[in-house]
Amino acid sequence: MAKYAFLFPGQGAQAPGMLKDVCDAYPECKKVLDDVSAIWGKDVAKLMWEADAAELSRSDNSQMAITAASIATVKALEAKGITPDAVMGFSLGEFPALYAAGVLSFEDVIKVVAKRGAIMQKVCEQIAAENEGHAPGMTAVIGLGPDQVKEIASKCENVYAANMNSPVQTVLSGTFDGLTQAEALCKEAGARRALRLAVAGPFHSPLMQRAADEFEKAIADVTFNDPKIALFSNVTGKQATSGAEIKKNAVLHLIQSVLWTDEEKVLLDMIKADGSEWKLYEPGPGKVLSGLWAKCGLEIGELACSEINTAEALNNL
Repeated sequence: MAKYAFLFPGQGAQAPGMLKDVCDAYPECKKVLDDVSAIWGKDVAKLMWEADAAELSRSDNSQMAITAASIATVKALEAKGITPDAVMGFSLGEFPALYAAGVLSFEDVIKVVAKRGAIMQKVCEQIAAENEGHAPGMTAVIGLGPDQVKEIASKCENVYAANMNSPVQTVLSGTFDGLTQAEALCKEAGARRALRLAVAGPFHSPLMQRAADEFEKAIADVTFNDPKIALFSNVTGKQATSGAEIKKNAVLHLIQSVLWTDEEKVLLDMIKADGSEWKLYEPGPGKVLSGLWAKCGLEIGELACSEINTAEALNNL
């Protein structure tokens, strides 16, 4: 019998109309959105399907939309008898992963993501106000090694290497002016692209310390259980086994780099050691993680990661 690993997408994967055909085809999915809306107090389905890209990209909106879409897809997979044996999530994607691993209840994960998104949006607006209205953000640098990108970041004010996506893709976080300088330096150094991302702030960097301090207080009374299945952490790049560690990392997550390539290697080592047949799915909007898995240069053989973001993809399983 096959085993399954789910890789959950992060902020930036959102798009107007996301997963509408899945929710139309699978009643389990629409129920998730109704339940999210009841807890959140806003109509998440309307946000996902009717909001424009600018509204959807706000942290307080995109984080909930992606979480709802990812959990809805998990429910559709469950309806087909497919449940995960291992999970990891990219950035925000760690929260639907925490739900899938039994670390957070459904109600708690929605409440926590609501608090996280609101806090992060507020801090991003504060940073913009402190920089003459210029919004902070993130830039994907493609075609340079991570050490080279880190060196360039060190030469720029308020710029940090935030996401270790692949051996040839690193994401920078920073202020508007800092990223503009870093993008120019990266292109001079031979980067194929330096692309500003559709996110609201300088995530996974020390610029989010205010958000981390506030978020730590906001989740103080939330119970984080030990995971019931294998769960991997962006903060450590390794498997996380205790609820206490995961709760601590949820705060550090806002200010520390996403060690995605490390997580991929640890997951692959676990799969190789297990010896079973494994299938990897990316449940939720977009296909970024499926692409990163394929480009990471790992010895993956036929073990590809398939995006599960349409009714057709689900129907073909």
